[in-house]
Amino acid sequence: MRSPEPSLPAPARLVVVALLLAALTGGAVGVDGYGRARRLHMKNKVLEMFYHAYDNYMTYAFPHDELKPLTKSFTDSLSELGNLNLEHLPQDYNGSALTLVESLSSLVVLGNFTEFERGILWLSENLTFDVDARINLFECNIRLLGGLISAHLLAKDYSSQRKDGLYHDQLLHLADSLGNRFLPAFETPTGLPYAWINLKYGVMENETTETSTHQGVVGGSLILEMGVLSRLTGDSRYEAAALRALRKLWSMRSSLNLVGTTLDVFTGKWIEYSSGIGAGVYSFYEYLIKTYILFGSDEYWDMFHSAYLAVQKYFRHGPWYHDADMRTGEATHWQLTSHQAFWPGLQTLLGDVAAANLSHREFYNVWQRFGVLPERYLLDYGILHPTEKYYPLRPEFAESTYYLYQATKDPWYLEVGETIIGSLNYYSKVDGGFASIRYVSTMKLEDHQHSFFLSETCKYLFLLYDDSFLRNQNYIFTTEGHPLPIRSTWHEKFPATHVLSNWTFVQDERQPIRVSALSSQVCPETVFRQSVGSPWESACHVPDAHASRTCMG
Repeated sequence: MRSPEPSLPAPARLVVVALLLAALTGGAVGVDGYGRARRLHMKNKVLEMFYHAYDNYMTYAFPHDELKPLTKSFTDSLSELGNLNLEHLPQDYNGSALTLVESLSSLVVLGNFTEFERGILWLSENLTFDVDARINLFECNIRLLGGLISAHLLAKDYSSQRKDGLYHDQLLHLADSLGNRFLPAFETPTGLPYAWINLKYGVMENETTETSTHQGVVGGSLILEMGVLSRLTGDSRYEAAALRALRKLWSMRSSLNLVGTTLDVFTGKWIEYSSGIGAGVYSFYEYLIKTYILFGSDEYWDMFHSAYLAVQKYFRHGPWYHDADMRTGEATHWQLTSHQAFWPGLQTLLGDVAAANLSHREFYNVWQRFGVLPERYLLDYGILHPTEKYYPLRPEFAESTYYLYQATKDPWYLEVGETIIGSLNYYSKVDGGFASIRYVSTMKLEDHQHSFFLSETCKYLFLLYDDSFLRNQNYIFTTEGHPLPIRSTWHEKFPATHVLSNWTFVQDERQPIRVSALSSQVCPETVFRQSVGSPWESACHVPDAHASRTCMG
């Protein structure tokens, strides 16, 4: 008789589940009751969407940055990303094939290695970053640098399987060139980087020193890509610069463990104290936990753990998350933003599935009401924001739907995917691609197909119905949807056991079986206050700062 294997404590198991979550594929098709034929039908619909968008880009826009699907033309948008006032636009910039770079990892996920190889060949022979273009560091990092690094790793794996030796790190050389151009941005008194840098000339004279948290932090959305770049090239400068900036930002948190959204990189002073989990800060939280998973340093975990508990305490209002003042925790803006829809996916990655489910269903209700997810929705008035009524085909809701299905195998999430796919095809598909929606209230279209539609939105929807890409390797996805493999050689050490006392545990045989508060339609916080030993499993153990706020109220 075989001796029983030792069992990990529940907290350690949660970490292991987080590491393996992306690899859980569910085995046989149709095991969840959804049906093999229906799953295949939806997979093919997503394939049609991707290639409709991709082929039109390659026909009418390549090698420029992004497609204008209504006029079947192009925009060289890299210098416009994050540049709301469209200032300092370059005169001679002719594009960096942004959408192609963003599409490479999706082509691998979809199994199209022929087009993947063709894209690598063109980029290796034609792409250069020696261009006079002022770019947003955050956007260029997550889209171009992340796209190149991910595609390099996928190309190495594919090349090793074929043993043809045709790939010689061309994409890594491009990534190294780009990363090297980022470094002057970090040459500030605080180590926090400028938000804007010229790819050819570095930081320009009189450049603004104002930056948002996820841009200026590097821990927001630079630490992951630059950390991987250091490990691939052996050049420690990339990760060192990113980590120094992250540590500086974390030292600027308030006594409540909250950070703001806008700061000055020279003085190290906050400019905007209101914060939340949406635009300007969302990837700060996302990359703390993902960097911990990828690199295994407890420093990232300690930051994330404190920040997550602060979010649950000061931003949460039942299933919603409002903005609050980082200094006092007092609510500032009661609004839903489309970026917030990533949060259920992050919570699922942690194992806090019940809390994720609760918020995800509220986002779905808003989607059903408008047909898509508006950029900003005022919760206190129940109306659209007067100016931000658009939907640029963002991926966050599809992303969270994918994570929740992976964790639960509940076919309801596949049906949510059908709703998303149906809306995208009905409202935004045009002859020349997929157009963004300018006004959710009228569904008037905008002449822009963002590169993230191919790198994220289509990728997550495809993985919802066919996750075979994940069956032999664990990955985490960057904030732009680019997969990075989880490698033990990148870990400083194996993840330690943490006492995760503030969200739903993964159950083991030594814990009492608890009933889901969600399925029982009770408020776990109210029950928890009445009886600490209640039988309901609470997904929100951390009480709100204000007693009047309850989970269901």
